[in-house]
Amino acid sequence: MKIVTIFWILLAVLCGGYGILIRAIGSGTGFFLVWIALACSAAAQAGLWGIMPQFLRRVTLVLLCLILVLFAGIGGCIGSKMNTEGKTGLDYIIVLGAQVYERGPSAVLRFRLDKAVEYLNENPQTKCIVSGGKGSNEPCSEAEGMEKYLIRQGIPEERILKEEKSKTTAENIQYSKKFIKSKESVGIVTNNFHMFRALQIAKRQGLEDPSGIAAESTALYLPNNVLREILAEIKYLIF
Repeated sequence: MKIVTIFWILLAVLCGGYGILIRAIGSGTGFFLVWIALACSAAAQAGLWGIMPQFLRRVTLVLLCLILVLFAGIGGCIGSKMNTEGKTGLDYIIVLGAQVYERGPSAVLRFRLDKAVEYLNENPQTKCIVSGGKGSNEPCSEAEGMEKYLIRQGIPEERILKEEKSKTTAENIQYSKKFIKSKESVGIVTNNFHMFRALQIAKRQGLEDPSGIAAESTALYLPNNVLREILAEIKYLIF
């Protein structure tokens, strides 16, 4: 019993500390609250475990094990696509949008754009579709911000196509398809943690054999991003 109580306490400290850290360094979203909620839940379990009836303890442990198995399974699927390199000589690559600031693309988006630059330099016949609309907290459309960044990196403007209406990953793919003819090959450029779900969505949107081109991500944010993707994948599978 003491071991389980210690486990809940350690879990509460780890989740709470990580949530505070993510908030302090500015993740750009409110997802840090999920870590705080997990910390509070674990702390409550630590306090109640000693007085909880044996039956409820067993039920709690069974549920915890099922959740861990589910998360590990989805996490494994996410991990299986984190290092995809993409086929060479693709007709198009689609760079999925992310936050743009006055100073330029966010760190997450820069990883995607730098990967796109690398691919475009190695495959000079490939065209690039930058996809993303304008959010209420953005100075311009994500596509426009991406285009400017790519041009500064030496990519000719005539190789860049802009899709400026989308707000979600599904819309990124849906609206970008208008530039692509049937049977033309397509690559999806996004961060490693997002690749598994992005390819799922691309196939569901009708792209034939989309090729994943995984960009890196900030190591410190990776647990936060992977947990968010696991929850997003569960939502995707349900709805």
